[in-house]
Amino acid sequence: PAPAEGELVGRGRQKGVPGPFSAEAVLQISAGFQQVKLGERGGRRRDFNDAGVNTREAMVHVKDSKLGTSGAPIKLTANFFRILSRPQWVLYQYHVDFNPPMEARRLRSALLYQHEEALGSARSFDGAMLFLPLKLPNKETVLHSETRNGEKVQITVTLTNELPPTSPVCIQFYNIMFRRILRMLNMQQIGRNYYNPNDPLNIPQHRLTIWPGYTTTILRYETAIMLCTDVSHKVLRSETVLDFMVNLRRKCGNQRFPEVCAKELIGLIVLTKYNNKTYRIDDIAWDHTPNNTFMRGDTEISFMNYYKTQYSLDITDGNQVLLVSHVKKMGPSGGPPPGPAMLIPELCFLTGLTDKMRADYVIMKDLNMHTKLEPNQREGRLNRFVSNIQKNTDAQAELDKWGLNFDKQLLKLTGRVLPAERIFQGPKSFDYNPMQADWSKEMRGLPLISSPPLDNWLLFHIRRNSTEAQALMQTLTRVSAPLNIHIERAIVIEYEDQQESLLRALKSNVSRETQMVVVVLPSNRKDQYDSVKKYLCVDCPTPSQCVVARTLARQQALMTVATKIALQIACKMGGELWSVEIPLKQLMIVGIDCYHDTIAGKRSIGALVAISFHSVPWSTCVLQHRGQEIMDGLKMALCGALKDYLKFNNCLPTRIIVYRDGVGDGQLHSVVNYEVSQIIESIQSMGHDYMPKLSVVVVKKRINSRFFANINGNVANPPPGTVVDSEVTRPEWYDFYIVSQAVRTGSVSPTHYNVVYDTSGLKPDHMQRLTYKLCHMYYNWQGIIRVPAPCQYAHKLAFLVGQSIHREPSVKLDDLLFYL
Repeated sequence: PAPAEGELVGRGRQKGVPGPFSAEAVLQISAGFQQVKLGERGGRRRDFNDAGVNTREAMVHVKDSKLGTSGAPIKLTANFFRILSRPQWVLYQYHVDFNPPMEARRLRSALLYQHEEALGSARSFDGAMLFLPLKLPNKETVLHSETRNGEKVQITVTLTNELPPTSPVCIQFYNIMFRRILRMLNMQQIGRNYYNPNDPLNIPQHRLTIWPGYTTTILRYETAIMLCTDVSHKVLRSETVLDFMVNLRRKCGNQRFPEVCAKELIGLIVLTKYNNKTYRIDDIAWDHTPNNTFMRGDTEISFMNYYKTQYSLDITDGNQVLLVSHVKKMGPSGGPPPGPAMLIPELCFLTGLTDKMRADYVIMKDLNMHTKLEPNQREGRLNRFVSNIQKNTDAQAELDKWGLNFDKQLLKLTGRVLPAERIFQGPKSFDYNPMQADWSKEMRGLPLISSPPLDNWLLFHIRRNSTEAQALMQTLTRVSAPLNIHIERAIVIEYEDQQESLLRALKSNVSRETQMVVVVLPSNRKDQYDSVKKYLCVDCPTPSQCVVARTLARQQALMTVATKIALQIACKMGGELWSVEIPLKQLMIVGIDCYHDTIAGKRSIGALVAISFHSVPWSTCVLQHRGQEIMDGLKMALCGALKDYLKFNNCLPTRIIVYRDGVGDGQLHSVVNYEVSQIIESIQSMGHDYMPKLSVVVVKKRINSRFFANINGNVANPPPGTVVDSEVTRPEWYDFYIVSQAVRTGSVSPTHYNVVYDTSGLKPDHMQRLTYKLCHMYYNWQGIIRVPAPCQYAHKLAFLVGQSIHREPSVKLDDLLFYL
């Protein structure tokens, strides 16, 4: 169906052509487009590190120690460098007053820096606060300066604080200081990270360039203040936005061009190489060209002349339309924001990859060669980075001035490798190869724990794919018998290869008695998949399985594909495939994740999945307002899960463990202060005296920490089951890292677990082992995954709703894993 008026499509983009850009808006731009960059959009002082959230002090059982005990010790290296400072290092904070008051920050700095003899050469001044490594003789120091116009200014410098190295202000100072050092190494900031444009990796056959760079954070860890640094890459396309627009016009013609162009470009991030800043395209000013003028100070100047005088750049196409990026940054000294930035398509380079590029195996393979670093390459790159800082005379002089330095070696520490789990399947149990973290071979031919019989199911395909559909049906019968899945012959329905005919076929054939719908799709077109899922999850709730015909065409892989489909069908109908030993009884595990639906106006979808062993998982979705990460409907969702547990087990759980995924940087505070109390309230609403033992664990996958093991003299990935709970954890948190999965290429990423609330009394060792066990319980993959299974289920549910359904699924599907 055609989108409704003003409906958002694509990457949250407006369908239809934006109107002409208003003259008043353009008058605002002044210097706006010189200033804004993405890294500052989130507000100037955003806390990316959740500092100041101290959760450990409230937990008596981990106050003295949060270390686990089980497993074999393993020597590891981590991507951390200790910061070394001279003994008794203190940072002195001063407040600076100007009389008469001076508005311009640059002028204030210039006037203050005239007094190098009094203040010393090591100083950091933000316009009001001055930081020095040495204490001035008097608490109040009065200095006298003179402006160029001969105006006399009195400057009063007053000591306000002596900051120890562990204070939050000091940590912030270290990070500011380190960014200064990165700039000395000629690195450019894009977003939060720094990249080196002078050492690009070119992939000419795909018109791509990669800038190598680093993520860096300095924080206080268990025993020291350390720099955590990891390798990062920025992918830039060699084509400009103007090239892209010219090609697009050629493809779609003049008439459709404005509509298609707006749909393709709005929402994309571009880089302007003349100032190495990134901007988001928010609009297209169809009635503006580089010949238009704007006010620069008191004079009117055209965009053409501005770029010529400011950057010595000649704009070749005077008829190109301008791009608009809305400036979210505050104006100077709390004034109004500078207004929208107007960008020239010819000077903007596209960043990142299109969906088409991501689906191209050759492009991704060539990219991964440069960006997926093996552990030895990653470690080498990090060591080189710190040695470059130490070789750079300016950077070293800056550090020496402040009495600071970095350790020359990566941090060495000891982790533990948890014992491999035994997998229970049907009447048997087996071990798997712990280094592979996969048991697809071992489970072949073994019956599942339980699987409902499939007696009434439909198989849809178009005429062209009848061979693949028949082959699938026959192979399903062959592979399902050893797994003890009883599958009757399907009712086969052929539909026309047209947009609406599949939906018509579903509407006229799927009934209440239908247990499962399998659709062989002619291609991986998203709209066809979405229409199947929307109808069968909302209008006519029935578990469904889609498979692309091309996947079934490869004869040699058909057995493997059919086995995976048979397993998915079994668990979508409520089957239980395998399990690991979990000694805790009357336990309910809850996974929560969020997904931002860009199509439905940037709504957030919160998904909650509850599993209790030997009963079916229960799931629900909560659709929230735009950009809202916190789950407001959490209370209702958790009550629903508890009622379902009561229905199946005739009692309520005595222990609940909540794994909360999808928490961004700086949001820990709201989870601790807001969500935990909601969880407790919803539990208490089940009855006055009901209060089970409760643990709430925040799960983070997007972290920069990396660990390397030394195996037989080689730098390698740590084996699955490696736990790190010392040195690089935070003293104010009850936290630990687990490397759970194995990767075939590149460096493995650990997952960070932060227990923010815990009345369970479980020992740290038991919490770590339980978390690792749960990484074995995801039925869509016969192996260990990165996060506990309920988190991955919640992610899959939120993703399906956000990508394809955009509405709450029917409550009739709550007890089924229909979203796998």
